[in-house]
Amino acid sequence: MRRRQLLAAASASAIVALTATKAHAAWPERPITIIVPWGAGGGTDATARILASLMERELGVPVNVVNRTGGSGVVGHSAIATATPDGYTLGIVTVEIGMMHWAGLTDLDWRAYTPLALYNEDPAGVQVRADAPWNTAKELLDAIRSNPPGTFKASGTGQGGIWHLALAGMLAAAGMEPDRVPWVPSQGAAPGLQDLVAGGVDIVTCSVPEAKGLIDAGKVKSLAVMASERNPVFPNVPTLEEATGVKWTLGAWRGVAGPKGLPQEVVDRLVPLLKKIHDSQEFRDFMAQRGFGVIWKGPAEFAEFMAQRDASLGEVMKKLGLAKA
Repeated sequence: MRRRQLLAAASASAIVALTATKAHAAWPERPITIIVPWGAGGGTDATARILASLMERELGVPVNVVNRTGGSGVVGHSAIATATPDGYTLGIVTVEIGMMHWAGLTDLDWRAYTPLALYNEDPAGVQVRADAPWNTAKELLDAIRSNPPGTFKASGTGQGGIWHLALAGMLAAAGMEPDRVPWVPSQGAAPGLQDLVAGGVDIVTCSVPEAKGLIDAGKVKSLAVMASERNPVFPNVPTLEEATGVKWTLGAWRGVAGPKGLPQEVVDRLVPLLKKIHDSQEFRDFMAQRGFGVIWKGPAEFAEFMAQRDASLGEVMKKLGLAKA
C-alpha cells in the first residue's frame, strides 16, 4: 500500500513538472500584437514593423503591428499599459511617456510598464541656416546671451513637444531663461526646417537625421548634437558638451515594453530575442538607411533611463510653465 502511494505521488509530481515545462515552453502559441501609439508610415511605425518581422521569423507565430493613435500618444500608451500581461500584447513606448503626465493628459508614466528593451534614440541637434553667422554652438549661445530676449526664434515641433523642450533645456543648462528664444510651433521638423531655410526662424532643434536632406543640399548646418557621444553617421557634428561645455542631453527614443506584471518567463524569452534582433545586420542596415540611432538598454537600464528622462523633462516643463502635474 505504502509503495503504491509513493508511486502515485511520484507520478503526480512528474505530471505537474511536465505540465509546467510544457506551459513554459508553450509561449508563444498564438499571434502577438505590437501596439504603436503613432500613425502608420511614421518612424515609430517603421521600426515596429521591422522588429515584428524579425520576431515573427524567430518565434514562429504571427506578430501583428496595430496603430492606436490619438490623444497625443495617450490612446496607444494606455492600450499597452492596460493590456492583459500575458506576453501576447506588447508595444512601442516613446519619449512622450515622460511628458504626457506632466502635461496633465494622463496619469500614466514609465512605471505602468514592464520595460524590455530600449533600441533607438535620436538626440536633438542644433540646426541653423548654412549662411548663418555662427559656426559653432558656443557662438550661437553667446549671441543668444548677448542679445535681448526674443531676438532669435526657433521651431521644430508643436509647443511643448520634445524638440521645444530640447531647446529650453539647453538654454536653462547654459544659465539662461528657458524661454529666451521664443518657440514658433510647427507640425514637425520638416516644416520647421523649411521655415528655417526661408528665414522665418533662426534655429531648429530636431534630430540631425531629420535635417540630413537639407544639410546635404548645403542649405542647413548642424552645430551640435545633444548626446553623450557623436552620431557615427555625422562624425563631424560635436556633442553639445564638446562644443559649449553645457551638459544637457535629450532625444526622441523608442523602446519595447509590455504591461506591468509581464511573466518573468516571457521576459526571459523576449529580452535575449530582442538583443539578437538588435545586433543583427538586417536590423542595423534598416536603421542606418533611415538615419535612426541605435542604442541598447535591457530591462533594468531601460527603467532607469525612463526615470531619468521623466525627471529632466518634468523639470524643463515646469520652468516653461507647461507642467500641470
